[in-house]
Amino acid sequence: MVLAIFFFLSAVGQKFSVDLTFTAVNNTAFVQLDSIKVMNRTQGGEYNLHWPDSTLTVEISAGDTLLYIGYAPEYPVGVNEANGKDKTFQLFRSYPNPIETQSVFSIYLPEDGPVKFIVTDQLGRVITTTSWTLGKGLHSFRITPFNSRYFFITSTWNGISRSMKILSSGVTSGSKGTIEYIGSREGEPLQKESTAMPEVFKESGILDTPLGNKTYIFQFACNQPCPGIPTVVYEAQTYHTIQINSQCWLRENLNVGTRIPVSDQMTDNGIIEKYCYDDNPDYCLLYGGLYQWNEAMQYSTQQGTEGICPPGWHIPTDEEWKVLEGTVDSEYGIGETAWDWLANRGYDAGKNLKSTSGWHNNGNGTDLFGFTALPGGRSSYNGYFYDLLYNSFWWTSTVESSTTEFTRELSWGSPGSTRYRGEYRNGFSIRCIQN
Repeated sequence: MVLAIFFFLSAVGQKFSVDLTFTAVNNTAFVQLDSIKVMNRTQGGEYNLHWPDSTLTVEISAGDTLLYIGYAPEYPVGVNEANGKDKTFQLFRSYPNPIETQSVFSIYLPEDGPVKFIVTDQLGRVITTTSWTLGKGLHSFRITPFNSRYFFITSTWNGISRSMKILSSGVTSGSKGTIEYIGSREGEPLQKESTAMPEVFKESGILDTPLGNKTYIFQFACNQPCPGIPTVVYEAQTYHTIQINSQCWLRENLNVGTRIPVSDQMTDNGIIEKYCYDDNPDYCLLYGGLYQWNEAMQYSTQQGTEGICPPGWHIPTDEEWKVLEGTVDSEYGIGETAWDWLANRGYDAGKNLKSTSGWHNNGNGTDLFGFTALPGGRSSYNGYFYDLLYNSFWWTSTVESSTTEFTRELSWGSPGSTRYRGEYRNGFSIRCIQN
């Protein structure tokens, strides 16, 4: 079945139609998708496609960037796994979020006991409370929108509380909203007519600017070398690869080029130049080089350019970083508006990207996805180094203004991830992503 959709957008230029087909794998094994969301990141508009439908026709303009999000009905990879290994009380994020007519979320109970849910609005006012006595295992609930643009659900068991925020695109005046129990994975459901449902979802995101009909394969393999390319040898150095669902990253920051003192400015002289923290080459071996934005981009302003990355790889765009953050965060998924903010965002994206050692004052991460972010600090355009062991900074290849570009920062003191505008003469790390 082919579904035709049209994004009614005030675009300048001629539009054309493309047929998009989707499938999914985990490494090489087939994965059954539950649904697919298509978002036009250039002009706005989105559509949800539900399996077994796998092909749709969209009308776009030349240059439109589309974000495809595939959802697979399994336990999440790496984050909050309720697979018997983690014996803690857990609350899994809802799907879909934002919610239009209904959404589903799940909790995991390590032991039998009463569970209480408290729903509050953005001002902290209690909308409703409800409770169930449940057995050990994974339990799923269906919710309908409450009378609030967004609301919070707090779940409490045995004195432990977990919370999540849910956006509502289908709220109507006077909407009362409901929370309905629908089943469990372990033990008997409380209602015999309820069906046990695998309502915990993995997400995988693909960004592309299609020029014609195309087939996309979502990848759900995670925290393993990229299939077929475990390492990349570049400029006499070996880099390891890491697959994080549909993105393949280098596991280490780049360390390429000729070291110059931080008092010197990098120039377009045909030689890749780098700074090493404290002008010490040993720090480049550990944390990678620090590069001014123009040098990293090799004096191009085209986002997604190869720059100083190996052939077949490029400096990630702002949008590609957002996909990574949504993939690894246990609260905010791929494509959610939180990732568009200029601030420290997310619930635990930074914590899950950071290495398990090396950060100041117990600021280590979990490194659940193998990204292994290290606190390599930065250099400033006035010739100083800052933040070693405290923070890590990366350039994106996306221009924000004539003198600033979008960056990412992870901090020892925060579990989130920071998106902000970086001054192009500062020296930041470079992490490459596969084309």
